Amino acid sequence: MLKKAAAFLKKDFLMESSYRLAFLSNFFGILVGILSYFFINKLFAGQIAPHLAPFGVDYFSYVLLSTAFFGYVGVGLGSFSERIYAEQQQGTLEAIILTPTRISTILLSLSLWNLVLATVDMFIYACLAVFLFNISFANINILSAIVIFVLTILSFSALGIISSSFIVIFKRGNPLGWILGSLEGLIGGVYFPVTVLPGWMQFLAKLFPITYAINAIQLAVYRNYSVSQLSREILFLAAFSAVLLPLAVFIFKRGLDKSRRDGTLGQY
Repeated sequence: MLKKAAAFLKKDFLMESSYRLAFLSNFFGILVGILSYFFINKLFAGQIAPHLAPFGVDYFSYVLLSTAFFGYVGVGLGSFSERIYAEQQQGTLEAIILTPTRISTILLSLSLWNLVLATVDMFIYACLAVFLFNISFANINILSAIVIFVLTILSFSALGIISSSFIVIFKRGNPLGWILGSLEGLIGGVYFPVTVLPGWMQFLAKLFPITYAINAIQLAVYRNYSVSQLSREILFLAAFSAVLLPLAVFIFKRGLDKSRRDGTLGQY
């Protein structure tokens, strides 16, 4: 499994490294996004300050961490469908599926490169936060942060695998990915605390794993909350992962079986 995953990673690296300006454009996009939040903080921070009290930071520190975190773990939501569609366009998906490789190994391998890129983006966010905006991460509880990262990536990956099933079956169009990405960003606490929302939207937010993940990562990084103090959020994320991962693999396999029967696996 490790050899096959490494082969996928090498292939994606060789392809992506041929685009010389990709890294610079990505860095520029991150910087522009951060600066936008920096000036929004100057304009509106005082109006939502009471909602930020549990985290002990200003709006800019809050949104920088949450967007960086959402961008990192969100790779699981989009990477599977993106890579599946790319393999379809290259005409290699059917050949990959026909090899004696487990579906779980293929799915893991397809997402590795995007995870590497997301790690680089997270490093850029952290460097800009510390060296350009003087944001301190001195209170971070590393163990809690790692647990939250792992569980959130697992739950997001499950949603991403389900989303990629639409690409396998319908070739174009990924309504689940668009709906989840839009809703989770809006009501999951990424751009502002969930407590800003009206009551019915706060209730809806509890149905998404990102809500628990954002709240937990803020408390782990800025308040040094331990694993036991975040047990509620961790329990919910673990439950999401335990339920969604087996379901996601099952749905994806059914999608592959349907495409094989229809003879459309290599189409896009």
